[in-house]
Amino acid sequence: MGTPGFWDKADAAQATATKLSQLKGVVGPVVEFNAKLDDVKTLLELVDDADADEAEAYTAEIVDTVKDLRARLDKLELQSFLSGKMDGNNAILSINAGAGGTESCDWADMLLRMYTRWAESNGYEVEVQDIAPGDEAGISSATIRILGPNAYGFAKAERGVHRLVRISPFDSNARRHTSFSAVDVIAEVDDDVEVEINEKDLRVDTYRSSGKGGQHVNKTDSAVRLTHLPTGIVVACQKERSQHKNRAEAMRVLKSRIYEKMEDEKRAEMERFYGEKGEIGWGNQIRSYVFQPYQMVKDLRTGVDTGNVQGVMDGDLNRFIHAWLRAGCPRTRNKDIKMDD
Repeated sequence: MGTPGFWDKADAAQATATKLSQLKGVVGPVVEFNAKLDDVKTLLELVDDADADEAEAYTAEIVDTVKDLRARLDKLELQSFLSGKMDGNNAILSINAGAGGTESCDWADMLLRMYTRWAESNGYEVEVQDIAPGDEAGISSATIRILGPNAYGFAKAERGVHRLVRISPFDSNARRHTSFSAVDVIAEVDDDVEVEINEKDLRVDTYRSSGKGGQHVNKTDSAVRLTHLPTGIVVACQKERSQHKNRAEAMRVLKSRIYEKMEDEKRAEMERFYGEKGEIGWGNQIRSYVFQPYQMVKDLRTGVDTGNVQGVMDGDLNRFIHAWLRAGCPRTRNKDIKMDD
């Protein structure tokens, strides 16, 4: 970066600066951890040569430092699991309502709020790219873009069918209903990843963006829907007022989805994410959210559960995500994972 003329090419220079920042984010915590560890070793040596009062003070400092080291080690361990090619990239998360009609549309809307809260509480930026409202309530589908380091590495743990059990607010008889919604997560591909898309293979539809009425109504056909005919992949974007900007965003998502499909086909011999998701209904869920008659959220892949349903709906998902990442590690695979609330 100190080379003369480095900043003459702004885009390339910015990409290098971003890469440097990401590498520092990986190396820096390890260096700091080792420095703290050396401090503990020094304190242990001082305890041996100190009098009773000094030894007590040194011991208290050692205990506090070790507690801090355990927390740091936990974060470093999680980082070590994010070794996938695309784990450091932004994430594109889609939610689709499944079996259950209005109930599932309302459930999909609740999931959208949950993931938005989770992303924001973890320092990520969220962009809503497309929302299709339900017929009576909630949403039938939505796509958001989660921006930040390792967004995909963490968010990919949420890919699958999510099941809700509750007393329906739409049922006048107050009966218990079961609803399903599917969550799909793909990595946003970098510009240097080559994915060829032939314009002849695209069907482009434009329509008016949905709004809240009044000044929010878009009076031009600015929303864009792209259909990739060979694969049947459909993406849409309506977040911008410009049709050109929406098309560019939709192309970015389409490129990411096609790349994910290509990678998924290469992993045919491994557990495939798309195959894992299955149909949006019974027998394919990865997590159950029970509101009544008792309160519990349980991940069916790792066994992690909590009774703090409201906390989970407010975005407290790290317990499930971290357990899933650890379950993929050879040291913990196929073992029961228990985590305190």
